[in-house]
Amino acid sequence: MFDAFFRKQVIPAETRVAMLILDGLGGLAREPGGRTELETAHTPNLDALAKQSALGLTIPIGPGIATGSGPGHLSIFGYDPLEYEIGRGALEALGVDFELGPDDVAARGNFCTINQDGILTDRRAGRLPTSESTRLVEILRTIKIEGVELFVEPVKEHRFALVLRAPGLGAALSESDPLVTGAAPLEIHALDEPSRRTAWIANEFLAQARALLQNQTPANMVLLRGFAKFPVVPQYPDIFKLHPAAIAVNGMYRGVARLVGMDVLEVDGISLADEFTTLEKHWQEYDFFYLHFKKTDTCGESGDFDGKVAAIEEFDAQLPRLMALQPDVVIITGDHSSPAVLKSHSWHPVPLLINAKHVRPDGLEGFGESACARGSLGQIPARHVMPIALANAGRVAKYGA
Repeated sequence: MFDAFFRKQVIPAETRVAMLILDGLGGLAREPGGRTELETAHTPNLDALAKQSALGLTIPIGPGIATGSGPGHLSIFGYDPLEYEIGRGALEALGVDFELGPDDVAARGNFCTINQDGILTDRRAGRLPTSESTRLVEILRTIKIEGVELFVEPVKEHRFALVLRAPGLGAALSESDPLVTGAAPLEIHALDEPSRRTAWIANEFLAQARALLQNQTPANMVLLRGFAKFPVVPQYPDIFKLHPAAIAVNGMYRGVARLVGMDVLEVDGISLADEFTTLEKHWQEYDFFYLHFKKTDTCGESGDFDGKVAAIEEFDAQLPRLMALQPDVVIITGDHSSPAVLKSHSWHPVPLLINAKHVRPDGLEGFGESACARGSLGQIPARHVMPIALANAGRVAKYGA
């Protein structure tokens, strides 16, 4: 109810908002009483900004729920992720500029490694370089299944997008990824009647892929998950009266930005510095920017505490480039937590910073989980970040007489 009400209150204004997402930002200490990755990192720029900002914590979905990056992003973008349930496959396909049609079902694919007994030993095949996964995609493109068109598109590192095209396909499917090593890839099952044919097609694709890749090293098998058809969601320009742009290197995040109506800008390179260069280049063309940094999540999921600390420090070093542009509102947060000690996404609330001319600064020392827990924003649903940011940007009308 609040979401629909708030959207009626949004008004245009000549202000700029920058949302910077450090993927999987939230963390945990290595030992009780210690510091998290964010608190361990040397971040003089973030700490100085935090002292002049309002801090808090966000809950992407609900208490106790670990979230995927898709719903985590939808929530921080201002949508209810339980209302707009979107499969990762559609986001991956959109992220590589694949035009999904009404007869398409998309899936996220991972190249993986299995042993001679068919047991998973690495769900990401050592995080293949993109050049190698692109070569393997060409092999998968030789797969033929009668009565269906198959499209296999490389994404980044070990990831690819699979699109199945045929009339009447359903997308209610289980996944082949067991989400752990030491187990065999799972058979895909239909969860409703329209998806029975889709399940057969997906399992046939997996069988042919295994035969084609059996002599490859380390990627000798694939996993499929996140089956989805093209989703329709309200568009950012319509609901928030913004001209938004997205800066992201990885396909899925480009996809979720395109899904909500953002212009996805091309980045000349793959580094965070390259992303900030893109931000500077287009600063005068848009009034809302979403910039995504993946490395924090990659290190968290890999259990690399020190690597995540270094990634946060890398971000801190680039932050002055944004502040030199004098944005009216700055949002710094994550889409979820990925503590290195857990090697996975987690349910922990995510640090949040909002800086603006008319924000009430908390005056807290440092940007970290403990400081954010004491911040004036409190612990809020992630989808409430956009209303607060737009209010600080002078883009929300008064309600009532």
